[in-house]
Amino acid sequence: MSTPHSSQTMKPATAAKKLGVYLPATPPEFQEGTITRGRLEELETNPPEWLVDLRRNGPHPRPVVAGRLNVSIAGLARGGVEDALTTEQINELREDPPAWLVREREIQAEVRAEEERIKARDLKKAKKVARANREAEQKAPSGE
Repeated sequence: MSTPHSSQTMKPATAAKKLGVYLPATPPEFQEGTITRGRLEELETNPPEWLVDLRRNGPHPRPVVAGRLNVSIAGLARGGVEDALTTEQINELREDPPAWLVREREIQAEVRAEEERIKARDLKKAKKVARANREAEQKAPSGE
């Protein structure tokens, strides 16, 4: 039985992005036409061999490459990486990181540390506001 959710369709580029694969490396039948949400769910739960192989060996899209190298997509661009990379190419960069990769990893670590600092600051502010609200409610006369 088909549900309205499973009959919704998307372009192959959207489906490839959701699957974390590089669209030009997918089979022609995937690249042509549209993909239903039901088909996407089937690919996620029971991936065919081509999808397993792509996820394992690549080529990988830039967001996946950036994640595996612990840098941002912008960092990849600054480092001159504009194409999809295979797992082997990513591993080579990991094993012998060029200067740009070392620098971009440092930048990414700084960005993450700043995000954590801001998150902690905002949490502290939210707790302070919640505490002040509770105290105000306790001091307010009841409407009885």
